[in-house]
Amino acid sequence: MLNLENALELVDFYRVLFDNEQIDLDKKTLKRLDESFSFLKDFSQNKIIYGVNTGFGPMAQYKIENGDRVNLQLNLIRSHATGAGEIMEPLYVKALMLARLNTLCLGKSGIHSSVARTMIDMINKNVTPLIFEHGGVGASGDLVQLAHLALVLIGEGEVFYKGKRRPTKDVFDELNIKPAQIKIREGLALMNGTSAMTGIGIVNVIYSKRLLGWVIFCSSVINEIVEAYDDHLSEELNSSKLHPGQQRIAKHMRRHLADSQLTRDRNEHLYTNGADKNTFFKEKVQEYYSLRCVPQILGPVSDTIDNSRKILIEEVNSANDNPIIDVETEHVYHGGNFHGDYVSLEMDKLRLVITKTAMLAERQLNYLLNSKLNDILPPFVNLGKLGLNFGMQGAQFTAVSTTAENQMLSNSMYVHSIPNNNDNQDIVSMGANSANITRKVIDNSFEVLSTELATIIQALYYLDFDKKLSSATKSKLEILRSIIPPIKDDRPLYTEISKLKDYLRNNEAY
Repeated sequence: MLNLENALELVDFYRVLFDNEQIDLDKKTLKRLDESFSFLKDFSQNKIIYGVNTGFGPMAQYKIENGDRVNLQLNLIRSHATGAGEIMEPLYVKALMLARLNTLCLGKSGIHSSVARTMIDMINKNVTPLIFEHGGVGASGDLVQLAHLALVLIGEGEVFYKGKRRPTKDVFDELNIKPAQIKIREGLALMNGTSAMTGIGIVNVIYSKRLLGWVIFCSSVINEIVEAYDDHLSEELNSSKLHPGQQRIAKHMRRHLADSQLTRDRNEHLYTNGADKNTFFKEKVQEYYSLRCVPQILGPVSDTIDNSRKILIEEVNSANDNPIIDVETEHVYHGGNFHGDYVSLEMDKLRLVITKTAMLAERQLNYLLNSKLNDILPPFVNLGKLGLNFGMQGAQFTAVSTTAENQMLSNSMYVHSIPNNNDNQDIVSMGANSANITRKVIDNSFEVLSTELATIIQALYYLDFDKKLSSATKSKLEILRSIIPPIKDDRPLYTEISKLKDYLRNNEAY
């Protein structure tokens, strides 16, 4: 059972999202919520507080009468439920909800505790609000996406439950979920924050880490396939460069290849007496960069994923509302904690390095498919009759096309600001857009990687040296071969490659 008393970590999100761990509202958190709500209720009696007794955004100069305060919050929620485009997948919506729940439970928003209780019920019972990808510009928070969350919390709108799209009221009645109560500023507090971009971003980080593991796996196996020299992975070489990511990748690959009988020691082949008398070396003295420079290429990927995790966890444990209610100082502070630049920039950076990861996989794929480059495999790793059969030839087109799409999608959203809201929001983060595009790039990269891995499996069928492979390679080989058998007679591969992609997305490499 997860309680929200302490700061959340990435592992907490994993447990709730992938293991369906339940959430509980502990006494300390409930006390914090009640104190914040009570303070704001008293403090706002004779003062002008934005979003409590004023309009919103450029309409803030209009005072709202006490009798209209609840309708003000309801009007905000209903009027901003204007999302469009693709419907967000339940996993990402659940992450969004946990992110919003956690920041509200910090007690900096002055909400009624029923908001937290309703959201916890929905998360625990896997009731997913209908939320669309398009909407928020990530400056006054992810307003549109979070408005759809708020709409459901007050018992309106639509939800997904057990795979079916249904009216919220029907599902709430069926599961005995009570709608959240609107008292002071619950509508604004729910909508005014970075929780959509942050929730999506946290899932992106989880999948990026998994993708990186599989890219390390593939890169290691290719070193076995080509019987590469092992000194490019050596501790001595990689410790001479001070980047921790590079050193981690090299160490991981050394561990993978530790008991391989295929990688070669340069001392035994090129540093022995008489080796210098050759005038031509048929075998390469050094491998192509896509094999030799893996630690240098994936090192920045690893470091960027780690930094994105750090920033996102800081964001999810931060108060990203406006205004901020501070019970300790007995004051309400107006500002812009809803601005999503931190998350937007990290999603841009994450998208760049994941695109580079797909580019590496595509180049390694090309190396395996081009017999003139590798000089050990038939063209397109064709296990059938050359000329009559095609092997992995057709699959390469899809991998190249998908990699190209990733390259195009890697343009920055962080610096793509469009003023709106009567120029009140005159510079915005576009964080939710950045997070959603990054999600697409990650998904694309699993597609590219699944094609590369399918080709690696075919190469291992052809070379038939299973006994010499490392134990790390062998540990996955049986399950991978069960997904994609040898390709001798041509057959449609889209189903098998899709199953391989699903396996990579849903399982760790190590």
